[in-house]
Amino acid sequence: MSGFRLTSAQNRANRLLAGPQRHTLLVGGSRSGKTFLIVRAIVIRALRAERSRHAMLRFRSNAAWRSLALDTLPTVMRRCFPGVPMIPHSGLGYFSFPNSSEIWIGGLDDKERVEKILGQEYVTIFTNESSQISYQSRLILLTRLAQKVPSLRQREIGDLNPVGRGHWTNRLYGEKRDPVSMQPVDNPGDYQRFFMNPEDNAENLSPEYLASLRALPARQRRRFYEGVYVDETEGALWTYETIERCRAPRPDKEAIRRVVVAVDASGASGREDLTADEIGIVVAALGQDGHGYVLADWSCRESPAVWGKRVAKACEEFDADCVVAEKNFGGEMVRYVIKTANPKLLVRMVKATYGKVVRAEPVSALYGDDVTAPRVHHVGHFPALEDQLCGFTTMGYLGEGSPDRADAVVWALTELMLYASIVTLTPPIVVTQPLAIHGTYEEGM
Repeated sequence: MSGFRLTSAQNRANRLLAGPQRHTLLVGGSRSGKTFLIVRAIVIRALRAERSRHAMLRFRSNAAWRSLALDTLPTVMRRCFPGVPMIPHSGLGYFSFPNSSEIWIGGLDDKERVEKILGQEYVTIFTNESSQISYQSRLILLTRLAQKVPSLRQREIGDLNPVGRGHWTNRLYGEKRDPVSMQPVDNPGDYQRFFMNPEDNAENLSPEYLASLRALPARQRRRFYEGVYVDETEGALWTYETIERCRAPRPDKEAIRRVVVAVDASGASGREDLTADEIGIVVAALGQDGHGYVLADWSCRESPAVWGKRVAKACEEFDADCVVAEKNFGGEMVRYVIKTANPKLLVRMVKATYGKVVRAEPVSALYGDDVTAPRVHHVGHFPALEDQLCGFTTMGYLGEGSPDRADAVVWALTELMLYASIVTLTPPIVVTQPLAIHGTYEEGM
């Protein structure tokens, strides 16, 4: 490992990773070296103990392979273990070493690969970007932290850019409380975390990059530069904790009454058009139980021809009965793009007649609170979408750019649960505030 040197903060974090605790979390801002350091520690463990098995997981499979398998792990091997052979088995989802140790990489959204991964036991389980992984998924993963290796302790390791204080990682590692019962954990010393931030890794970052982090808006600066858990926004219509309580498995097909694809268009000319907002594309369903289910976020920054096909593909994959599209931007152009992609799609154009917050408030009420049970559920994790939802406050939208994804969710759930409750559904959905529809609908083929 000649030529590679840990920073002072990385040395302290490295000592913590070697400590006696079973559960370790590295928290901090962007590019602080958290993931690099953890992957390096896992490689050391794999090389130290023959036939040991280690898992490195993210919420999404494509992100796991792009970030861990194709970037961080090869970089760690090149910089820290030059000359040590590592054999890829990409078709099977793992890398092996000459001592028969294995590092498995996968995403929790890939059912087939997850089943393969969970069919084995591991001495190390690493969840990268733990903020995107639900507490229930984390509990399932812990059942596989069971491989007995004489020279290694079993370890759960996680990392993340901190989110709201109500997130389960802060409850467990900061407050030392069980995130479900909220009671103190029996073994608080077994949960250790360490904060490390970009300034701690300044010798490996450019001054321009650090300056860009310091210039972020206050909330994003605290998360990505200062690396601290943030207070929930005052007057927020959604909080991370509320959304976390709303997670649920996908209902069976027979339990779904309707599915819609909602579109919030923008003027993007293509993915390189970084000055334009994204096109919000969200799939949501209404269950036979009267509850709403957010199934997918297919938002993108693409040309009209590409995002139109993406909408058509979402309708086909999720068997949607119509597309709900906002008319305010582009008018008939939006309908034309969608119908060009698939002339058979039913397109319901909606025109906003009130502000975003006024439209969002009755939808946010469906998510429930500490007293009211949720009537909307997120099937999986949608980080960008959920960040936008949590940027909505009674004083306006405080997030960055346009809440394109959040707008699409509002239109989808309004169509399924609010507008539909007046027009088609009996009994109507009961919400905790007066029902208000802040838009007009124009149905058309």
